[in-house]
Amino acid sequence: MKHSWAVVMLSKIKLLCAGVTFGFVTFCSHVQADTFELQKVAEGVYVHHGQHLDIDDGYQGDICNLGVVVGRDAIAVIDSGGSKHTGEQLLQAIKTISPLPIRYVINTHVHPDHTYGNAAFQNGATHFVGHEKLANTMLLRKEQYEKLNARLLGEAGKASATITPDTAVHDQLTLDLGGRSLQLQAQKVAHTHTDLTVLDTKTNTLFTGDLLFAQRTPVVEGDIKGLIAALEYVNQSHYALIVPGHGLESADQPTIIGNELRYLNLLLADVRNSIKKGISMEQTMDSAAAAEHDKWQLFDIANRRNVNVIYPQLEWE
Repeated sequence: MKHSWAVVMLSKIKLLCAGVTFGFVTFCSHVQADTFELQKVAEGVYVHHGQHLDIDDGYQGDICNLGVVVGRDAIAVIDSGGSKHTGEQLLQAIKTISPLPIRYVINTHVHPDHTYGNAAFQNGATHFVGHEKLANTMLLRKEQYEKLNARLLGEAGKASATITPDTAVHDQLTLDLGGRSLQLQAQKVAHTHTDLTVLDTKTNTLFTGDLLFAQRTPVVEGDIKGLIAALEYVNQSHYALIVPGHGLESADQPTIIGNELRYLNLLLADVRNSIKKGISMEQTMDSAAAAEHDKWQLFDIANRRNVNVIYPQLEWE
């Protein structure tokens, strides 16, 4: 199938329109302000793809996916980036799409690469939305995360601030954008204990946050068994498009979810086996889920961190 590209220059903004295939034709327009790009993945739904950089190697506050959903009356942002600067870039890109007000900024979980762009959206009218445990967790980690941002990002990090949600999701919450609703679902302990999924019901597009990774090695901070259970629950419903927290969105649900479940189940089995055999955590870091090594980016560092998290937890099974 051949697809045409049209390029229109608007000042420093480039608008690229094209169709790509996920097994069918979908939307793939690009709005780019300097080097910051939003890609249209469904009608009224845009994604900015962060770079696959580790937080300790080249991190610049822009490594995760950021979502934008445009309704008839208002806009919702799904994750805001790792610094106020990244949030400001996102805000400027949104203005090239629509003049509508940004009514909501939704944070899918506590990690700083998803939340520290919030400061760019403080205007007295935008509501910040998150899991019922998110506000307290952000405050508990405030000093740690702000020091980390200052060390890694310099002045851009120092200019960022911890902005907690004013709207909590206890179980489910529906947000109205005018002719378009977003269904938010609070998750149990999985990637973290503050995870939230967002479903755009108009296009049946699911934003998973970091419950789901594509291309980049999945990360476990919370509970690997809970993460597996959360993904299996998500997989019980069908979605037209799934946007992971990191990596490319996909309409191939069995593959994008199946890849992560394969990795997590192998990691879980290998760590359990090491514990049973009395193999140390350090040795297990070099061997667990080794068959997955060439299937993911940043595998060596992320997989070792995952073992470091889950090995002590599984010792108490």
